[in-house]
Amino acid sequence: MRNASIVVLALVLLTGRYGNSQTPANKSVMGTVTSFNRDTKAIEVKPDNAAPVPLKLLAATVVQRIAPGETNLKNAAAIELSDVTIGDRVLVTLASNGADVLRIVLMAATDIAKRDDADREDWNKRGISGIVSGKNGSQILLKLKTPRGDVQQTVAVSDKTKFRRYSPDSVKFADARPGKLDEVSVGDQIRARGEKSPDGLRVDAEEVVFGTFLTKAGSVVSVDPAGKEISVKELGNGKPFIIKLTLDSAIKQMPGAAGGRGGPAPGANVTQIIEALPAAKIEDIKPGASIVVSGAKGQDADRVTAILLVTNADALIRLAATPSGRGATLVFGSGDGGGLSVLGIQ
Repeated sequence: MRNASIVVLALVLLTGRYGNSQTPANKSVMGTVTSFNRDTKAIEVKPDNAAPVPLKLLAATVVQRIAPGETNLKNAAAIELSDVTIGDRVLVTLASNGADVLRIVLMAATDIAKRDDADREDWNKRGISGIVSGKNGSQILLKLKTPRGDVQQTVAVSDKTKFRRYSPDSVKFADARPGKLDEVSVGDQIRARGEKSPDGLRVDAEEVVFGTFLTKAGSVVSVDPAGKEISVKELGNGKPFIIKLTLDSAIKQMPGAAGGRGGPAPGANVTQIIEALPAAKIEDIKPGASIVVSGAKGQDADRVTAILLVTNADALIRLAATPSGRGATLVFGSGDGGGLSVLGIQ
């Protein structure tokens, strides 16, 4: 019963939305399957913030599969060891030797992907996003700059609205922490999901995720692919700063910028422009290229951990300098359901 209770309490962590790398006292390991040899029954599980742990499956190992979000073990289904695959989220109960596996409760990677796809689609369908321009009682006012002018949106909240605040250097919902309305400030980027008005400009929010970000534009001085760092001279003041890329950093590349053509279509929504851009790698970023980078606001103004980076961004910078685009800020979904990518040019 004690082990079963621990499994139930940990099930929410198996979804990948909340991380915990500590090993409980009853010798359990929770994380993602990174290696599995069906012939030798050797399995490797990587906790979210720790090194992979090599383990050994037994003939008597109990393997159960449960749906993402499910918290009742009565609904777990018995499966075969051969059904375990790389990428599955698992909670492994170990024998006293700390290596032999007595039981695995897993959420299949395919089930998690389907859950995330459905959640992402719902955020897109029932969500709105923008920059906080003000607060009025139980309403949060948003401003979204577009080439055709400002668009105002309203997020109506209640005591039932769930607030989450993005952690520094991350817009992954998995890293967001519980927040509250009082923490939302003017200038924050925000995304809300709930019952949306027919015109799409108001939502009675069930969930709100928000964070404070900064954006810089400049010219690339040098690129260090091995260290995943880019040295940049900031546009306007010429000050140097460093961009640090992580596995979660999104890189986009605007085509046709080198010849001064290939800019946004007239009347296009800037957010849609960025979402439609092809993905790029750090190797695609060359010295002399113009970039725009968005990252969480931190203590070091000379270093930005990139959340979103756009290279060859001449057309985007020109757009921001026009009367209709000045101050353009991009807020759009990415990653897991509540994910948020932000790019603002002030």
